[in-house]
Amino acid sequence: MDVMRKSCGKHAVVSTARIEASKIGIEIFKNGGNAIDAAVAVGFALGVCEPSTSGLGGGGFMMIKDKTLSEPIVIDFRENAPRNANEDMWKFSEDGKVQNKENQIGGKSVAVPGEVAGLLYALEKYGTMSAEEVIGPAAELAEKGFVVTEMMQKHFTDYEDYLRMCPGSADLYFKKNKIKVGKICRNKDLANTLKNIAKYGAYWFYKGELAKKIIDCVKQRGGVMTAQDLEEYKITVRKPVVGSYRGYKIYSNSLPSSGGAHIIQTLNILENFDIGSMEVNSAEYLHIFSEAFKKVYTDRAKNMADGDFYEVPIKGITSKEYAKRIAGGVMPHRCIKISIEDPWKYEHADTTHYSIGDSEGNMVSVTKTINHFCGSCMVPEGTGFILNDTMSDFSVVKGDINAVEPFKKPLSTMSPTIIMKDNKPFAILGSPGGERIICNVVQVISKLIDHKMSIDAAIDSARITENVKCKIFYEGRIDRKVIKQLQALGHETEKVLDYDIRMGGVQGVVYMDDGAIEGAADPRRDGEAIGY
Repeated sequence: MDVMRKSCGKHAVVSTARIEASKIGIEIFKNGGNAIDAAVAVGFALGVCEPSTSGLGGGGFMMIKDKTLSEPIVIDFRENAPRNANEDMWKFSEDGKVQNKENQIGGKSVAVPGEVAGLLYALEKYGTMSAEEVIGPAAELAEKGFVVTEMMQKHFTDYEDYLRMCPGSADLYFKKNKIKVGKICRNKDLANTLKNIAKYGAYWFYKGELAKKIIDCVKQRGGVMTAQDLEEYKITVRKPVVGSYRGYKIYSNSLPSSGGAHIIQTLNILENFDIGSMEVNSAEYLHIFSEAFKKVYTDRAKNMADGDFYEVPIKGITSKEYAKRIAGGVMPHRCIKISIEDPWKYEHADTTHYSIGDSEGNMVSVTKTINHFCGSCMVPEGTGFILNDTMSDFSVVKGDINAVEPFKKPLSTMSPTIIMKDNKPFAILGSPGGERIICNVVQVISKLIDHKMSIDAAIDSARITENVKCKIFYEGRIDRKVIKQLQALGHETEKVLDYDIRMGGVQGVVYMDDGAIEGAADPRRDGEAIGY
C-alpha cells in the first residue's frame, strides 16, 4: 500500500481524491488564482474524474476562511427535498422497507441538486477568476479523458444493473466508454455541459435548457421534482459550529449536517482524558474513543435534524460541561452497552472531500456528494453527469424528525473542518464516509494535536469506527492482542481490510511553524496532495 501521498509547498497545497483534480487546483494557483478559485476548479474537476462520488447532480458544503473574514463561513449547497415530496411517496413492503429501492434508485430518489449554485456562489463572492478560467480545465479533462482506477471500476461494476436501466447512463458508461482499469474514460457531453455553465452561469442549469433535461429524466423514472423546484433552489451561508481542543480552535460544519457538532462533542469528551500519554491504538486508547463515539452517535440518533425545521440542542451537545458528565460515566475497565434503534439513513461510505490552503492564510475545506456511489444511477440524456439519490438520507420512519418534508434537507454527517492556533492557520481536513465521518475526522485531529503526528502519519494511521450498534470495526493493522483486550472489556469487534474504503478518505493540509504547508491524501482512496 502506497502511504506516501504527501507533498509540501511554499505557496499552496491541494489535497483531493484524484490526482487530476489536484493538478488542476495547483495550476489555478500558478495562473494567479486564490484558494477559492482553486477550490471551485477542483470541485468541477472531481465531478469529471470521480463521477461515482460527486458532481453537478449533487450537493455539499464548503467552508471558507480567507484573509477578509475574521471567522470561517459555510456555504451550504446541500440538496433539498422537492416541494411534492412526502412520507408516502415510496411504496413499502410489510417489513417496512422501501420497495424496489425507490428511495435509492430512479426518479423518486433525486433531491434538488445544489452543487452548481454553491460552487458558482463561492467563485463570485470570494474568487478572483472568471467562470471560464476555473471551469475550463474540468471541461478539457472531460473531453480528453482520464484513466479509470480500480476503485472507479468497482463502483460502476457494483451498480451496473441499475445504471443500465437509464438510457443516459447506459449510453455513457457502457457504450461510449468501457469502465475498466487503465482505460481512458471520455465524457464529451459533460464537457459541453461545463462549457455552457461557464458561459451562461447557474441560470442555464436551474432555469435553462439543462433544467428541462433534468426534469424530463426524473419524471420519466417516476420522480416528483419539478421545474419550479430547480428554479427556486438557493444556497445558504451559515456560521460554522465552533469549539476548542487543548488550545486549538475548531471550526466545523453546521446543520443540516450533524457532523461538526459531534466532532466538537467527541473532542470535548476526549479532553477529559490524557490521550497524549496513551499509546496510539492501544486497548486503553481505543476503549476511550469507542465509548465517546458510542455516546455521540446516540445523541445524533435522538436529537439531530435539519435545523431550519426543528429546534436542535447544538449548544448543549457542544457544551464542555455536558462532555465532562459523559466522560465521568466512562468505565475504564468495562464497555457500556447502549440499546437504541437508530432510525436514520446515513450517506454510507460514499462522497468526496478536498482541502486547499495557501500562504496568505486562505483555507477551503469541501465535502460534496451524490450520496450512494453512482447516486440515483441516472444520467439525463446528453448531459454527462449522474443525478443524486439524496432522498435516501431521509428516515423512512413516519413522524421521525428526519422524515421527508417538502423543501427539507436530509441530515448529513459531512464535516469540512478548519483548525486555528493563536489566530493562525493550523489545519484543514475532512473525509467522506457517511456516518463514519465523525470517527475519521476526530481520530486524525487527535493524532495531530495529542501525539504531534505529521499530517501523512495521522491520516495513514489505522482507524476504528463505532456507533450505536456497539461494535468496534477495526482495520487489520491493529495488533491482535489489543483486540483481545478490547473484547475482554466487553466490546464486540469486527475486522475490516487494511486501508478499507469504509474508513473514509481524509484529505488534509497542515501549516508548519517554519511557514511551509504540508498536505497528505488518504491511501484509502485514489487521492494525491500536490504542493506549489
